[in-house]
Amino acid sequence: MTDVLVLVDQINGEVKKPAAEMLTIARRLGTPTAVFIGPGAETAKDLLGRYGAEKIISVSDPAATEHLVAPQAEILAQLVEKTGASVVLIPSNSAGKEIAARLAVKTESGLITDAVDVQAGESGPETTQSVFAGSWTVRSSVTKGAAIICVKPNSATPEQAQGAGELEEFTPEISEQAKAAKVTASEPKKQSGRPELTEAAIVVSGGRGTGGDFSPVEGFADTLGAAVGASRAAVDAGWYPHSSQVGQTGKQVSPQLYVAAGISGAIQHRAGMQTSKTIVAVNKDEEAPIFELVDFGVVGDLFQVLPQATEAVQGKKG
Repeated sequence: MTDVLVLVDQINGEVKKPAAEMLTIARRLGTPTAVFIGPGAETAKDLLGRYGAEKIISVSDPAATEHLVAPQAEILAQLVEKTGASVVLIPSNSAGKEIAARLAVKTESGLITDAVDVQAGESGPETTQSVFAGSWTVRSSVTKGAAIICVKPNSATPEQAQGAGELEEFTPEISEQAKAAKVTASEPKKQSGRPELTEAAIVVSGGRGTGGDFSPVEGFADTLGAAVGASRAAVDAGWYPHSSQVGQTGKQVSPQLYVAAGISGAIQHRAGMQTSKTIVAVNKDEEAPIFELVDFGVVGDLFQVLPQATEAVQGKKG
Protein backbone atom coordinates (compact mmCIF):
# COMPACT_ATOMS: atom_id res chain seq x y z
CA MET A 1 0.00 0.00 0.00
CA THR A 2 1.15 3.56 -0.72
CA ASP A 3 3.18 5.22 2.04
CA VAL A 4 2.04 8.78 2.78
CA LEU A 5 4.22 11.18 4.76
CA VAL A 6 2.35 13.90 6.68
CA LEU A 7 4.34 16.85 8.02
CA VAL A 8 2.73 17.57 11.40
CA ASP A 9 1.59 21.15 11.84
CA GLN A 10 2.61 22.03 15.40
CA ILE A 11 3.91 24.89 17.50
CA ASN A 12 6.13 24.13 20.49
CA GLY A 13 4.78 20.58 20.58
CA GLU A 14 1.11 21.58 20.37
CA VAL A 15 -0.44 19.80 17.40
CA LYS A 16 -2.68 22.03 15.27
CA LYS A 17 -6.00 20.94 13.77
CA PRO A 18 -4.69 20.72 10.16
CA ALA A 19 -2.53 17.77 11.23
CA ALA A 20 -5.64 15.70 12.03
CA GLU A 21 -7.22 16.81 8.76
CA MET A 22 -4.20 15.75 6.72
CA LEU A 23 -3.99 12.38 8.48
CA THR A 24 -7.65 11.86 7.57
CA ILE A 25 -6.82 12.64 3.94
CA ALA A 26 -3.72 10.43 4.08
CA ARG A 27 -5.86 7.40 4.97
CA ARG A 28 -7.72 7.82 1.67
CA LEU A 29 -4.43 7.56 -0.18
CA GLY A 30 -2.51 4.88 1.68
CA THR A 31 -0.71 4.25 4.96
CA PRO A 32 -0.13 7.46 6.98
CA THR A 33 3.22 8.21 8.58
CA ALA A 34 3.37 11.40 10.64
CA VAL A 35 6.63 13.37 10.55
CA PHE A 36 7.08 15.36 13.76
CA ILE A 37 9.97 17.84 13.57
CA GLY A 38 10.90 19.35 16.92
CA PRO A 39 10.46 18.40 20.59
CA GLY A 40 7.19 16.94 21.84
CA ALA A 41 6.59 13.87 19.67
CA GLU A 42 6.19 11.60 22.68
CA THR A 43 3.41 13.82 24.05
CA ALA A 44 1.69 14.01 20.65
CA LYS A 45 1.96 10.29 19.97
CA ASP A 46 -1.49 9.29 21.25
CA LEU A 47 -3.27 12.12 19.43
CA LEU A 48 -1.62 11.36 16.10
CA GLY A 49 -2.31 7.65 16.53
CA ARG A 50 -6.00 8.35 17.13
CA TYR A 51 -6.23 9.95 13.69
CA GLY A 52 -4.65 7.03 11.90
CA ALA A 53 -0.87 7.50 12.04
CA GLU A 54 0.60 4.02 11.76
CA LYS A 55 4.08 5.39 12.41
CA ILE A 56 5.35 8.65 13.91
CA ILE A 57 8.83 9.66 12.83
CA SER A 58 10.32 12.02 15.40
CA VAL A 59 13.13 14.39 14.44
CA SER A 60 14.39 16.05 17.62
CA ASP A 61 17.70 17.38 16.26
CA PRO A 62 17.77 21.05 17.42
CA ALA A 63 19.21 22.11 14.05
CA ALA A 64 15.89 21.24 12.43
CA THR A 65 14.07 24.03 14.26
CA GLU A 66 16.86 26.47 15.13
CA HIS A 67 17.16 27.42 11.46
CA LEU A 68 14.66 28.42 8.80
CA VAL A 69 12.84 25.95 6.56
CA ALA A 70 15.79 24.52 4.59
CA PRO A 71 16.63 21.79 7.16
CA GLN A 72 13.02 20.57 7.15
CA ALA A 73 13.09 20.20 3.37
CA GLU A 74 16.29 18.16 3.64
CA ILE A 75 14.75 15.96 6.34
CA LEU A 76 11.68 15.22 4.24
CA ALA A 77 13.82 14.48 1.18
CA GLN A 78 15.81 11.95 3.21
CA LEU A 79 12.61 10.37 4.51
CA VAL A 80 11.12 10.12 1.01
CA GLU A 81 14.22 8.20 -0.06
CA LYS A 82 14.29 6.07 3.11
CA THR A 83 10.60 5.11 3.13
CA GLY A 84 9.86 5.15 -0.58
CA ALA A 85 6.81 7.33 0.10
CA SER A 86 4.92 8.31 -3.04
CA VAL A 87 2.86 11.10 -1.39
CA VAL A 88 3.88 13.93 0.97
CA LEU A 89 1.21 16.14 2.57
CA ILE A 90 2.35 19.51 3.91
CA PRO A 91 0.35 22.36 5.51
CA SER A 92 -0.44 25.10 2.99
CA ASN A 93 0.99 28.04 4.92
CA SER A 94 3.94 30.28 4.12
CA ALA A 95 6.53 27.99 5.70
CA GLY A 96 4.89 24.84 4.34
CA LYS A 97 4.88 26.12 0.76
CA GLU A 98 8.59 26.93 0.91
CA ILE A 99 9.39 23.55 2.41
CA ALA A 100 7.32 21.87 -0.31
CA ALA A 101 9.01 23.83 -3.11
CA ARG A 102 12.48 22.95 -1.84
CA LEU A 103 11.44 19.31 -1.41
CA ALA A 104 10.09 19.16 -4.96
CA VAL A 105 13.44 20.37 -6.32
CA LYS A 106 15.43 17.94 -4.18
CA THR A 107 13.31 14.92 -5.15
CA GLU A 108 12.58 16.01 -8.75
CA SER A 109 8.89 15.72 -8.00
CA GLY A 110 5.70 17.52 -8.96
CA LEU A 111 4.17 20.02 -6.54
CA ILE A 112 0.57 21.12 -5.98
CA THR A 113 -0.21 23.98 -3.58
CA ASP A 114 -3.40 25.21 -1.91
CA ALA A 115 -5.36 21.99 -2.42
CA VAL A 116 -8.87 22.19 -0.96
CA ASP A 117 -9.59 18.49 -1.54
CA VAL A 118 -7.48 15.39 -2.16
CA GLN A 119 -8.92 12.07 -3.30
CA ALA A 120 -7.42 8.79 -4.44
CA GLY A 121 -7.25 8.43 -8.22
CA GLU A 122 -6.34 5.62 -10.57
CA SER A 123 -2.77 6.84 -11.05
CA GLY A 124 -2.30 8.72 -7.77
CA PRO A 125 -3.85 11.51 -5.71
CA GLU A 126 -6.22 13.87 -7.48
CA THR A 127 -6.47 17.35 -6.01
CA THR A 128 -8.94 20.21 -6.28
CA GLN A 129 -7.70 23.81 -6.25
CA SER A 130 -9.27 27.24 -6.52
CA VAL A 131 -7.08 29.35 -8.85
CA PHE A 132 -6.88 32.70 -10.67
CA ALA A 133 -8.27 34.69 -7.75
CA GLY A 134 -10.93 32.07 -7.12
CA SER A 135 -12.47 32.36 -10.58
CA TRP A 136 -11.64 28.78 -11.62
CA THR A 137 -11.73 25.38 -9.94
CA VAL A 138 -9.22 22.90 -11.33
CA ARG A 139 -8.35 19.27 -10.70
CA SER A 140 -4.72 18.28 -10.86
CA SER A 141 -2.45 15.33 -10.30
CA VAL A 142 1.32 14.89 -10.15
CA THR A 143 2.90 12.95 -13.01
CA LYS A 144 6.54 12.78 -11.88
CA GLY A 145 8.18 11.64 -8.68
CA ALA A 146 6.41 11.76 -5.34
CA ALA A 147 3.18 13.75 -5.18
CA ILE A 148 4.01 16.72 -2.96
CA ILE A 149 0.77 18.43 -1.94
CA CYS A 150 0.19 21.49 0.23
CA VAL A 151 -3.27 21.18 1.81
CA LYS A 152 -5.32 24.15 2.98
CA PRO A 153 -6.81 24.04 6.51
CA ASN A 154 -10.44 22.86 6.70
CA SER A 155 -10.07 20.76 3.54
CA ALA A 156 -11.34 17.68 5.37
CA THR A 157 -13.32 16.90 8.51
CA PRO A 158 -10.97 15.15 10.97
CA GLU A 159 -12.09 11.57 11.51
CA GLN A 160 -10.62 9.31 14.15
CA ALA A 161 -9.35 5.87 13.13
CA GLN A 162 -6.90 4.27 15.51
CA GLY A 163 -3.47 3.66 14.04
CA ALA A 164 -0.53 1.84 15.58
CA GLY A 165 1.17 5.14 16.43
CA GLU A 166 4.58 3.50 16.55
CA LEU A 167 7.20 6.10 17.49
CA GLU A 168 10.51 6.04 15.64
CA GLU A 169 13.45 8.43 16.06
CA PHE A 170 15.18 9.63 12.91
CA THR A 171 18.57 11.35 12.88
CA PRO A 172 18.94 13.42 9.73
CA GLU A 173 22.04 14.68 7.96
CA ILE A 174 21.62 18.44 7.73
CA SER A 175 24.01 20.30 5.45
CA GLU A 176 25.89 23.43 6.48
CA GLN A 177 24.21 25.26 3.61
CA ALA A 178 20.79 24.57 5.16
CA LYS A 179 22.00 26.17 8.39
CA ALA A 180 22.92 29.46 6.72
CA ALA A 181 19.90 31.30 8.19
CA LYS A 182 19.30 30.93 11.92
CA VAL A 183 16.33 31.91 14.09
CA THR A 184 17.77 34.29 16.69
CA ALA A 185 14.60 35.10 18.64
CA SER A 186 10.89 34.35 18.70
CA GLU A 187 7.96 35.30 20.88
CA PRO A 188 4.45 33.89 21.16
CA LYS A 189 1.62 35.71 19.45
CA LYS A 190 -0.68 37.58 21.80
CA GLN A 191 -3.72 35.45 22.49
CA SER A 192 -7.13 36.92 21.65
CA GLY A 193 -9.13 33.97 22.93
CA ARG A 194 -10.34 33.33 19.39
CA PRO A 195 -9.18 30.53 17.06
CA GLU A 196 -6.45 31.11 14.49
CA LEU A 197 -7.93 32.73 11.38
CA THR A 198 -6.64 30.22 8.84
CA GLU A 199 -7.64 27.20 10.95
CA ALA A 200 -11.04 28.32 12.25
CA ALA A 201 -14.15 26.34 11.33
CA ILE A 202 -16.15 29.60 11.41
CA VAL A 203 -14.97 33.06 10.34
CA VAL A 204 -16.91 36.31 10.70
CA SER A 205 -15.40 39.19 8.70
CA GLY A 206 -16.15 42.90 8.60
CA GLY A 207 -15.53 45.42 5.85
CA ARG A 208 -16.05 49.01 4.88
CA GLY A 209 -19.68 48.80 6.05
CA THR A 210 -18.55 48.61 9.68
CA GLY A 211 -17.36 52.22 9.50
CA GLY A 212 -14.54 51.17 11.79
CA ASP A 213 -16.80 49.75 14.53
CA PHE A 214 -16.10 45.99 14.65
CA SER A 215 -17.99 45.41 17.91
CA PRO A 216 -21.04 43.75 16.25
CA VAL A 217 -18.69 41.56 14.20
CA GLU A 218 -16.64 40.57 17.24
CA GLY A 219 -19.76 39.98 19.37
CA PHE A 220 -21.29 37.65 16.79
CA ALA A 221 -17.96 35.85 16.25
CA ASP A 222 -17.48 35.25 19.99
CA THR A 223 -20.98 33.80 20.25
CA LEU A 224 -20.11 31.28 17.53
CA GLY A 225 -16.58 30.60 18.76
CA ALA A 226 -15.34 32.03 15.47
CA ALA A 227 -12.28 33.88 14.24
CA VAL A 228 -12.57 37.51 13.13
CA GLY A 229 -11.42 38.60 9.69
CA ALA A 230 -11.42 41.89 7.81
CA SER A 231 -11.45 43.11 4.23
CA ARG A 232 -8.53 44.97 2.69
CA ALA A 233 -10.48 48.23 2.84
CA ALA A 234 -10.95 47.82 6.59
CA VAL A 235 -7.31 47.06 7.35
CA ASP A 236 -6.02 49.78 5.00
CA ALA A 237 -8.20 52.25 6.89
CA GLY A 238 -6.52 51.15 10.13
CA TRP A 239 -9.72 49.71 11.58
CA TYR A 240 -8.36 46.19 12.08
CA PRO A 241 -4.87 44.58 12.10
CA HIS A 242 -3.36 43.52 8.78
CA SER A 243 -2.83 40.06 10.27
CA SER A 244 -6.62 39.62 10.07
CA GLN A 245 -6.96 40.53 6.39
CA VAL A 246 -8.77 37.96 4.26
CA GLY A 247 -8.07 38.18 0.56
CA GLN A 248 -5.66 37.63 -2.28
CA THR A 249 -2.98 39.74 -0.59
CA GLY A 250 -3.98 38.64 2.91
CA LYS A 251 -4.84 35.26 4.38
CA GLN A 252 -6.77 32.64 2.45
CA VAL A 253 -9.39 30.83 4.51
CA SER A 254 -11.63 27.88 3.83
CA PRO A 255 -13.89 27.46 6.88
CA GLN A 256 -17.11 25.49 7.18
CA LEU A 257 -18.97 28.80 7.61
CA TYR A 258 -17.92 32.27 6.43
CA VAL A 259 -19.96 35.35 7.36
CA ALA A 260 -19.19 38.56 5.44
CA ALA A 261 -20.62 41.66 7.12
CA GLY A 262 -20.47 44.98 5.32
CA ILE A 263 -18.18 43.59 2.61
CA SER A 264 -18.97 44.41 -1.00
CA GLY A 265 -17.31 41.32 -2.43
CA ALA A 266 -14.49 42.66 -4.61
CA ILE A 267 -12.53 39.97 -6.44
CA GLN A 268 -9.54 40.57 -4.16
CA HIS A 269 -11.58 39.53 -1.12
CA ARG A 270 -13.39 36.71 -2.87
CA ALA A 271 -10.07 35.11 -3.76
CA GLY A 272 -9.35 34.64 -0.06
CA MET A 273 -12.62 33.02 1.03
CA GLN A 274 -14.35 31.59 -2.04
CA THR A 275 -13.62 27.98 -1.07
CA SER A 276 -15.56 28.30 2.21
CA LYS A 277 -18.15 25.55 2.51
CA THR A 278 -21.10 27.84 3.40
CA ILE A 279 -21.07 31.60 2.84
CA VAL A 280 -23.46 34.12 4.42
CA ALA A 281 -23.42 37.85 3.62
CA VAL A 282 -24.99 40.85 5.34
CA ASN A 283 -25.02 44.04 3.28
CA LYS A 284 -27.29 47.05 2.87
CA ASP A 285 -26.70 47.11 -0.90
CA GLU A 286 -28.77 44.42 -2.58
CA GLU A 287 -26.62 44.85 -5.72
CA ALA A 288 -23.35 44.10 -3.87
CA PRO A 289 -21.20 41.57 -5.81
CA ILE A 290 -20.86 39.41 -2.67
CA PHE A 291 -24.47 38.24 -3.14
CA GLU A 292 -23.45 36.48 -6.38
CA LEU A 293 -21.32 34.12 -4.33
CA VAL A 294 -23.29 33.39 -1.17
CA ASP A 295 -25.44 30.50 -0.02
CA PHE A 296 -27.52 32.84 2.15
CA GLY A 297 -27.78 36.61 1.90
CA VAL A 298 -29.34 39.21 4.20
CA VAL A 299 -30.07 42.67 2.80
CA GLY A 300 -29.85 44.88 5.87
CA ASP A 301 -27.76 47.00 8.19
CA LEU A 302 -25.13 44.88 9.94
CA PHE A 303 -25.58 47.02 13.09
CA GLN A 304 -29.15 45.73 13.30
CA VAL A 305 -28.75 42.24 11.83
CA LEU A 306 -25.68 41.01 13.75
CA PRO A 307 -26.90 41.95 17.26
CA GLN A 308 -30.19 40.15 16.54
CA ALA A 309 -28.29 37.11 15.27
CA THR A 310 -26.04 37.20 18.34
CA GLU A 311 -29.06 37.32 20.63
CA ALA A 312 -30.71 34.45 18.78
CA VAL A 313 -27.60 32.25 19.04
CA GLN A 314 -27.25 33.02 22.74
CA GLY A 315 -30.92 32.16 23.20
CA LYS A 316 -30.36 28.77 21.58
CA LYS A 317 -27.45 28.11 23.91
CA GLY A 318 -29.85 28.95 26.68
